Amino acid sequence: MAVHNQIGKWGEEYAAKYLENKGYYILERDWHSGHRDVDIIAHYGDDIVFVEVKTRRSDSFVDPLQAIDYNKLHNLRIAIDHYVKSHNINLNVRFDVISIVGLNESDCRVNHLEDVNLF
Repeated sequence: MAVHNQIGKWGEEYAAKYLENKGYYILERDWHSGHRDVDIIAHYGDDIVFVEVKTRRSDSFVDPLQAIDYNKLHNLRIAIDHYVKSHNINLNVRFDVISIVGLNESDCRVNHLEDVNLF
């Protein structure tokens, strides 16, 4: 596995633990709809939360949030719509972004943006 894939998997694992510690119940991890994917799908209160996780070693080159471009947002909208329809979701739906900068739990920064507008 390439180093950037290992970093991404570590970040998704850390983000899932972070969410669980905040009271979220993880429903799905790395859920796929064709070639589109959602990193984490969770239940929190009255919401189903779709979470995109971006992990970087450092933010000296590009902020992790800047890696979510138009194409990624378009694919997320399609995947989320498919999940909601195929699972007959009747709860509020929201989209969050978690960026993680760093490579270990003792020395990383987490930024959790809640209810990001996809449209």
